[in-house]
Amino acid sequence: MSAQARDLVEYVNTLQGTNSNIDLTRGNTYPTTTLPFGMHTWTPQTGKNGDGWKYQYDKNSIRGFQQAHQCSSWTRDYCVFSLMPETGSLVVDEDARAAQFRHVNEIARPNYYAVKLDNGITTEMAPTERGAHLRFTFPDSKSSYLVLDGYTGDGQITIIPSEKKITGYVHNGQYLPNNFKSYFEIVFDRPFVAWGTWKKGDANPVASAETIEGKEVGAYIQFDAGEKVQAKVASSYISAGQASLTLKTELGAFSSLEDTKNAAAEVWNNHLGKILVEGETEDEKATFYSCFYRASLFPREFFEYDENSQPYYFSPYDGKVHKGYMYTDTGFWDTFRAQFPLNVLLYPKMHGQYMHALLDAYQQMGRLPSWSFPGESGSMIGNHAISLLTDAWAKGIHTFDPELALKAYQHEITTRGGGRLSDGRSEWQDYEQLGYVPYPEHPEATAKTLEYAYDDFCGYQLAKMTDHQDYEQQFAKYMYNYKNVYNPSTGFVQGKNRAGEWSSNFDPTEWGGPFTEGCAWHWEWSVFHDIQGLINLMGGDKNFTDKLDAVFTAPNTYKVGTYNRIIHEMREMAMINMGQYAHGNEPIEHMAYLYNYAGQPWQTQRHVRGIMSKLYDATENGYPGDEDEGQLSSWYVLSALGIYSVCPGTDQYVVGSPVFDKATITFENDKKFVIHAENNSHRDVYIQSATLNGNEYIHNYLTYGDITAGGLFDLNMSDQPNTTRGIEQDDRPFSLSK
Repeated sequence: MSAQARDLVEYVNTLQGTNSNIDLTRGNTYPTTTLPFGMHTWTPQTGKNGDGWKYQYDKNSIRGFQQAHQCSSWTRDYCVFSLMPETGSLVVDEDARAAQFRHVNEIARPNYYAVKLDNGITTEMAPTERGAHLRFTFPDSKSSYLVLDGYTGDGQITIIPSEKKITGYVHNGQYLPNNFKSYFEIVFDRPFVAWGTWKKGDANPVASAETIEGKEVGAYIQFDAGEKVQAKVASSYISAGQASLTLKTELGAFSSLEDTKNAAAEVWNNHLGKILVEGETEDEKATFYSCFYRASLFPREFFEYDENSQPYYFSPYDGKVHKGYMYTDTGFWDTFRAQFPLNVLLYPKMHGQYMHALLDAYQQMGRLPSWSFPGESGSMIGNHAISLLTDAWAKGIHTFDPELALKAYQHEITTRGGGRLSDGRSEWQDYEQLGYVPYPEHPEATAKTLEYAYDDFCGYQLAKMTDHQDYEQQFAKYMYNYKNVYNPSTGFVQGKNRAGEWSSNFDPTEWGGPFTEGCAWHWEWSVFHDIQGLINLMGGDKNFTDKLDAVFTAPNTYKVGTYNRIIHEMREMAMINMGQYAHGNEPIEHMAYLYNYAGQPWQTQRHVRGIMSKLYDATENGYPGDEDEGQLSSWYVLSALGIYSVCPGTDQYVVGSPVFDKATITFENDKKFVIHAENNSHRDVYIQSATLNGNEYIHNYLTYGDITAGGLFDLNMSDQPNTTRGIEQDDRPFSLSK
């Protein structure tokens, strides 16, 4: 059955990747019920309030149904509250109220989540962008309670029985201004027969109380026994009045949960229908569309519409309300690599809004964002906002002031910031004077040097494209600094101290130290902008491709290094049993595409198909590591189409090997780009020949313009590599040194 012949939402399993824990990650996801890029999401909660693992597949009880925003188990959550239906006696404690369930009684789709708990209560949820429609069906003739839990921070709750309504706000999470609140309004379709409030730690709820304020507060309402209750809920970061307006505009037209569910299905089907795939198995379609769904959650909208349908937002950066658009909940260290290069293809309008919003954020907090959640968390290394801005400009998205972007980037790389990893560059003077970040004077120094050099290339590239020669000359001085941390005697990038001495007792399998969440095997390849320069350092194409081969054939062993313990990324690398290839974390995810730069494109074709086949599926075990804000999913979506953006900041997508016989991409301007792979199969992964719009095509890349102009990319596949195609210098993708 073709994807077109059925609802695409039926292919999506939102439980993909939920079988995760602190020791081993299969995605670190939760079943997210929302619309594409929705401001709020909803999910069942198996973990304790404040626990990063909010839903784990191996748990058998649910303690609430949450408004959620969490990007990752490692980042916790913010602006959360939950609703929990109960029958029997009223219980407000989160542990005591948890009810058992079985996965066979779950339905987990983007537009609809439902579960029948073992106590007989059924909960259903359907989303809008800033709200949700819920329904609680209680067993016949049994008591019917609903508990509202204000989670871990401050909150205020007001029960209005005469209007069958609850209003209030919550303030919980990190990196939030003091005046940051999520105002909510919940309207029910059945009358309350009793109600009250409670506070965590107090022995008993206060019956008939209609308002409460403080830390970790909650409320409860009771309905007639055996009721079927619908609840419409919406939230706003701006005001209680805006929450009420949003509820009316987003949910007012839906009289039943089925209406909301069907409307959400239409939104998702139209969204997923931007890429229609044909051929291959139903399981592979499920993997593709489950990944496409997950890639479509980030970045999240952080704006709302006023009474005149104009966008405005509460800024998490300066605590004020501004006109326009804002987006959040993404970490650029993860997502500059594939998630944003996918977005710029499919959603250029949204992408342009976000690029403008990046500079709004800079003006509101004095520096560019790097890891927004929803304000700046300063996590991870690098200054990758410039990658997003440069990549957008290179692909024709000119919605921002490039001079302001360059000014912001210059400020970013010449300040120490507040001590957080991506808050400025605490080592900028050493980096400028030495041409590298010295180790052990600075942790993660070699990884930082590599990523700074790439970011500086992006600054150079944006300046060059927009004719800002002073900035161009400034950033050009640093973009080859990657060479200064390559040790020709070991053949690896390596830590180097201030005196220019390489770190002693070097072992390329040792994690940490001068590297971030990896070892030298993984960071060797982080020269996105100048793979030819890296090839030259290694002594030519053969040495380079031999080293690429060695990644897959080396023992899958590791030394814990400065981590002093086994971290989950180490286990995940060993688990997939692909040598030193560690697809579960970002630094090496582009590596399989690098054969295209050294005259062996067929090796890329073989390896990327193997990675997709072995490491991804649509089940609870669906990912080989952290699904970081859509990055792992976006890697799969692009790779399954047969392309990947190795160097964001250029207009090129490097060619791989498509999974499907045919994929049709429909762009915002309704143009279509068709990727047709004749004779494609699990064995026939090699490109024998190709044409682009009827003309022979041998380059190992397509440009953004090639793709978005629409047309036909026709590939003839085989089970044998064509070792004479795509091997010339002109066929290789962009490199500075080329």
